[in-house]
Amino acid sequence: MSDFQEQLAHLRRRIAKIDRKYAEGKPRRAVATPQPVIPAPEEWLAGQEIETGHGRHFETEKLYERHRRHGSIGIADLEDLSADLLASISGGAIQGVPPARWCFLDTETTGLAGGSGTYAFLVGVGRITPEGFRVRQFFMRDFGEETSQLSALREHLKDFDVLITYNGRTYDQPLLETRFRMVRQRPPFGSLEHLDLLFGARRLWNLRFDSCRLVDLENQILGVERQGDLPGELIPYVYFEYLRTHEIFRLLPIFHHNAMDILTLACLTAIVPRAFHAPDQAEFAHGAEMVGLARWWRQAEQHENALALFRQAVDRGLPDELLFRTLWDMAALEKKLGREHAALPVLTDLAASPNPWRAAALIELAKYYEHRERNYAMALEMTRSALGLEPTEPLRRRLARLEKRISPKSAKLL
Repeated sequence: MSDFQEQLAHLRRRIAKIDRKYAEGKPRRAVATPQPVIPAPEEWLAGQEIETGHGRHFETEKLYERHRRHGSIGIADLEDLSADLLASISGGAIQGVPPARWCFLDTETTGLAGGSGTYAFLVGVGRITPEGFRVRQFFMRDFGEETSQLSALREHLKDFDVLITYNGRTYDQPLLETRFRMVRQRPPFGSLEHLDLLFGARRLWNLRFDSCRLVDLENQILGVERQGDLPGELIPYVYFEYLRTHEIFRLLPIFHHNAMDILTLACLTAIVPRAFHAPDQAEFAHGAEMVGLARWWRQAEQHENALALFRQAVDRGLPDELLFRTLWDMAALEKKLGREHAALPVLTDLAASPNPWRAAALIELAKYYEHRERNYAMALEMTRSALGLEPTEPLRRRLARLEKRISPKSAKLL
């Protein structure tokens, strides 16, 4: 039998088998396989379903007990923070508010760009209590639960006077305000003084670290290495997968991520504002931190405080690039305060070695020797050195004027 005939015989046998199956009657209906029961959030999380006048949502709360530590900060230390700790860093807006009236907020959202189409599906709020640090999380299991979730959040925030976030002024608060308006509720933030700790953290550490992301400062400053964390950019995708499957265990890393962010925010609040409130009591680990804070004092017109920190930073030791810039800032402040004689040695140091501020220092020295000491020969030397670095027209005119001043003919007239 050929291969073709063998295949044809095999096909006939299959057709005959199908004919016999349907000759016996209609095929039986397949028995439906029972679908697995979808687990409720409370089977995985220590929380409960909350019913409000606007529907239902889920809430969970976690307590970090007083005896525990989060890296270098003890949880018990948070309760002892001064009521005036936030005064300087907030520009005087927050004064005399005890830590029990501060809340620490962070959101997890369906997108990172914001806008009216982005939902805050999880909102965490931390607070300092006598028992320790508590984090309550407001979770919407579906988009239909948003009104209830936000209503409960609004009631919860009535217990506080100060809102502390990390990049919340740019992202979290505007997003939540949009969501409150979308469900026709008044946003609760008008009665809260808002401190965005990101700006103070950048002041302190932007010159020292490549990144001031919260998780990076958690590691660099608090000494905490997160385990099992979920990258923030993946959080929206994981939530949408949960909406499709209702497998709550997929969200456990998000709840953990949110709670850790809030705990880290609270612990950094014990460090960052203290540097602004009492620089002499701050424990600076690096000269770059002092420079960052000194620049803040300078911007606030507190020039003596700025100068003191600049000097401490130089004594502590700085990388060359930051050192030269700091020396220039010190000289500029001394001049602004009318102490040009105090700026002289700093400018001389800058003019003595190659650096980005060398030409500027030589120009300032030329001005000083010409106008203050009437030492035209020294001013001429400084101008020639500056012209060799920056051949500009104003320097050429200065050079010509000084050469004319010290020419033999000018000397006779004098």
